[in-house]
Amino acid sequence: MIPFNKPFILDKEMEYIIDAVDRKAICGDGYYTKKCHKWLEDGIGCKKALLTHSCTGALEMCALLLDLQPGDEVIMPSYTFVSTANAFVLRGAVPVFVDIRNDTMNIDETKIKSAITPKTKAICLVHYAGVACEMDSIMGIAKRHNLYVIEDAAQAILSKYKGRNLGTFGDFAALSFHETKNIISGEGGALLINDQEFSNRAEIIREKGTNRTAFFRGEVDKYSWVDIGSSYLPSDMIAAFLYAQLEHATQINMKRKEIWNFYHDLFGNYSDKVQLPYIPDECDCNSHMYHIVFDSVESRTDFIDYMRESGIHTVFHYIPLHSSIAGRKFGRTPSKMPVTNKISETLLRLPMFYQLTESELDHIQNIVHKYFRSS
Repeated sequence: MIPFNKPFILDKEMEYIIDAVDRKAICGDGYYTKKCHKWLEDGIGCKKALLTHSCTGALEMCALLLDLQPGDEVIMPSYTFVSTANAFVLRGAVPVFVDIRNDTMNIDETKIKSAITPKTKAICLVHYAGVACEMDSIMGIAKRHNLYVIEDAAQAILSKYKGRNLGTFGDFAALSFHETKNIISGEGGALLINDQEFSNRAEIIREKGTNRTAFFRGEVDKYSWVDIGSSYLPSDMIAAFLYAQLEHATQINMKRKEIWNFYHDLFGNYSDKVQLPYIPDECDCNSHMYHIVFDSVESRTDFIDYMRESGIHTVFHYIPLHSSIAGRKFGRTPSKMPVTNKISETLLRLPMFYQLTESELDHIQNIVHKYFRSS
């Protein structure tokens, strides 16, 4: 069986975990956490990076930092994971769902303006499959309407837009290091901050509402409860595993690019039968995912079944949030969502992981050829 995803260890993950334990400080903000922070700040170019226990946690911190109140609105795509909306609903805010583009599966920047109301506080965009949203347009809209921008860059570490790393455009960005992502630590995430105004409060919120971080820097003589917050820190053992992966981030993304190109050449033979991924010229993608789009849900189901019979696990993706039970209860959908609905029923993802072998790719290629030549 060729799985859709397979977690992997590259080099020094276990060595660093043992070292973290030997340092006798495996709670949050230890030696390896600080090394990860520096890597992210230097490697991505954000003002401040803070590891979190998940990308979900990083998004929740964004909602807290923006002081979202009941009734405030946050514009976002419906074609995304539930965490993108949950983070804001937990504060009483209303997710306002906007349709996506048919080519990149990113939020349709031409539809954002009509979704803005006096209650709109922020735009939360998702860089789907590591492909950048149309950042010039979105940042322009945000500036004209005095809105915050949050980049859900869960899939987009080291992807670029016009030569600039994603995660550095918005006021905040959230990364994921879940085992399905390019760089992994099992679970894990990071909050990226691009406005220094929020840095100190972010540390407090992340440390259960205390000024503990300032205490360890010697800025206060004791720490106490000073704000709302929660426990968003990961263990330093998780950070140790993550740092070993970050050291090889370029290598990992290059390997995924090779796999992505293999799929693109393969499915290029059948571009009259399936829609291939589209990467705009101004985007440099990290090859997080390779997906194809069929003409119907029946065609996609038939392909999934055929591949499974040959030991290849292919999967679809999100169920639209706007049509979910919670989405209808907590969200607002100001217009029809034809592209989101279509893509949800017809998009399919191919196996993509670092240790996908040449023989496994050859097997996938042979089965794909057999499927399309017989259909």
